[in-house]
Amino acid sequence: MNKIQISAAFLCLLLIASCSSPITKKTSRDAAPRKPSQSRIDNAKEAVPKVEPKSKYGNPESYVVFGKRYYVKDSAKGYVEQGIASWYGTKFHGRRTSSGEAYDMYAMTAAHKTLPLPTYARVTNLDNGRSVIVKINDRGPFHQDRIIDLSYSAAIRLGTVKTGTGRVEVVALDPRNYVRQAQAQPSETEIAVQAIEQDEQPVAAKSYVQIGAFSSAVNAESLRKSFADEGVDNIAVYEEVVADKLIHKVHIGPLDSAQAVDAVVQQLSELGQYEYRVIIK
Repeated sequence: MNKIQISAAFLCLLLIASCSSPITKKTSRDAAPRKPSQSRIDNAKEAVPKVEPKSKYGNPESYVVFGKRYYVKDSAKGYVEQGIASWYGTKFHGRRTSSGEAYDMYAMTAAHKTLPLPTYARVTNLDNGRSVIVKINDRGPFHQDRIIDLSYSAAIRLGTVKTGTGRVEVVALDPRNYVRQAQAQPSETEIAVQAIEQDEQPVAAKSYVQIGAFSSAVNAESLRKSFADEGVDNIAVYEEVVADKLIHKVHIGPLDSAQAVDAVVQQLSELGQYEYRVIIK
């Protein structure tokens, strides 16, 4: 086996022990702790970006989970994505993450399918403006439309524990520039807290599930009609100019919450439609 094959094989073993682990007799479902450590929650600090070597075993060229292959990015530079965040707790607490570190549900960490490990990122709840910096040191979430899995404490900070999911923006941070940027301006968390204290809540974002994009308006309308006939509501064709070309996109929405997105994704799955994108704007 070459180094890539060895790394991929080791990563798969770590994945079995972390986010993608099968249900065990000891713990059948993930959950919040029955008696949370309030002191650990209150004292949880944002991750502080720093220059670190890549995880020796957490960054194979690609890996497979549940029959799907994922390709790990060479760099997190310029990464920005909006989508649905979930969180994980007691079921994985203490287990090894894909980077080899132990998962601590009270630490400000997260899991991502393709960003290099570790990556530091700012995650912002698009519905309430709350923001937190996390260290991405694990792989996942391997579930439908999720783009990131937050630790329990990070989810509490963002206000997504009770709902289970939330609409977020994930922005990768460059550790080399972080100190200079932090000294120049207040953190996103401080800005969000100030806004909350002043009752200046951000305008809630709207979500859409895109199931197709065509250069042909006829093809887009045909797809829209086929799903409308199957009972999918609130589906329409939108036009957008991309690289000087008019593209016709089939969107379901607007949707007001992550739970509404989940309901649409479930409906699409029942209809055999597994290719889609969640768009938040």
